[in-house]
Amino acid sequence: CDLLIVGGEGDLALRKLYPALYSLWVVGCLPEDIRIFGLARRQLPQDEFLARVREWFDKRKSAREFEESAWAQFTARLTYCSLDATQADSLKQLRDEHLNDDSRDLVVYLATPPNIFGPVCQAIRGAGLARPNARIVVEKPLGEDRASYLDINQQLTRVFEERQVYRIDHYLGKETVQNLLALRFANTFLEPLWNNKYIDNVQITVAESLGVSGRWSFYDDAGALRDMVQNHLLQLLCLAAMEPPAHLESTAVRNEKLKVLSSLRPLDEDTIREDFVIGQYTAGNVDGESVPGYCEEEGAEAQSETETFIAIKAHIDNWRWAGVPFYLRTGKRLRERFSEIVVEFKQVPHAIFPDQHLLDAPNRLIIRVQPDETISLELMNKVAGLDVKTPLRSVTMDLSFPDENDPGATPDAYQRLLLDVIRENPTLFVRADEVEEAWKWVDGIREVWQRAGKRPESYPAGSGGPTGAIEMVARDGRRWREFS
Repeated sequence: CDLLIVGGEGDLALRKLYPALYSLWVVGCLPEDIRIFGLARRQLPQDEFLARVREWFDKRKSAREFEESAWAQFTARLTYCSLDATQADSLKQLRDEHLNDDSRDLVVYLATPPNIFGPVCQAIRGAGLARPNARIVVEKPLGEDRASYLDINQQLTRVFEERQVYRIDHYLGKETVQNLLALRFANTFLEPLWNNKYIDNVQITVAESLGVSGRWSFYDDAGALRDMVQNHLLQLLCLAAMEPPAHLESTAVRNEKLKVLSSLRPLDEDTIREDFVIGQYTAGNVDGESVPGYCEEEGAEAQSETETFIAIKAHIDNWRWAGVPFYLRTGKRLRERFSEIVVEFKQVPHAIFPDQHLLDAPNRLIIRVQPDETISLELMNKVAGLDVKTPLRSVTMDLSFPDENDPGATPDAYQRLLLDVIRENPTLFVRADEVEEAWKWVDGIREVWQRAGKRPESYPAGSGGPTGAIEMVARDGRRWREFS
């Protein structure tokens, strides 16, 4: 297998792709004959390139993973090529020198902005590299609305068939996200409860403590809705809400996800006022450090009304989920960084224990995606002792069962996804019609929100977000699972 990383000395390649590939090499998951080519325009000697890659390993300080002998083997398969990947002549020269065996699988990873996806694809075709055993991997953002996404997708599919296009959402590579499917569909005790008879609400949170990190201009063109909801949050929603697939194969799984997206209820001008909150962070304190507000960041425009926080009460109009709200929220400069799915079950129909009705402690299944990948279940349990009232308390049961002898054994999301591309398994990648359906829902929200003139509510950096998000849930007699 030959792997070309376009944007081969960029941030994504250095921080995520090379470390993931090295880790796969160490555990023996990569093909022995794999060759990895980092492609970028900058003139850079091979030894200097390898030194840059090594810097990121040194920053990680992962003694468990790093072995000098394995590093030497890995870097012998890693080559830096200074070229312009949008030019067919450059890629043809690369083919003539290194890629002239058409029987070898070819994976092209576009670790680049989407505006050069099309030119790179055309250059790949012009160089004779768009062969049947080639795959192309693309990262978000895949457009800024449905129309621009369709344009990007057309540029990809002019050269590659749908089966050859791998659209990454790295959240789907998380171990606990995949474990959600196992928990639901490999056990009999949970699936009968996984419906509107027993589940009261579902909460999906992706909270970030960082700000825009020098990407103000890019982020201001996107905002939280398009940057996070359209992809990460909706993909998590799909896995939580989908029907059991006939089998664990890419077409079956992605068909069920598409059905969920197609069942999302559009927001109208009435629901946009009650079930939709946007916010923008102001100056505050995060982890003991004073930080500026969004409109005070480097390169910012003082009058920007781009949302850095969003909360949505979503509904899935089908038999399983009718009447169950899915509360989605994501934001920057929040109190802590975490991502999780919380499935909150209904209260028992009749409380037989004294004072049970006073306890606001529903049963909850909590799938923590980051920073720690865990699954836990909150249950009611009797307090030990001789109290005649039989008091209860909420206890947490850990369902994640990590390897205590090897706490770092959980693979990184990019390890899983890169390996799946090499193995030609698209199950955890997003199909074209899924992306389009997600954009349709998000575009509808943006249209109604702008028509209604909704403006972002301020919230201080380091807080839990705008009070409007708390009030949105409180109006339903519910509350968010709190930050730590």
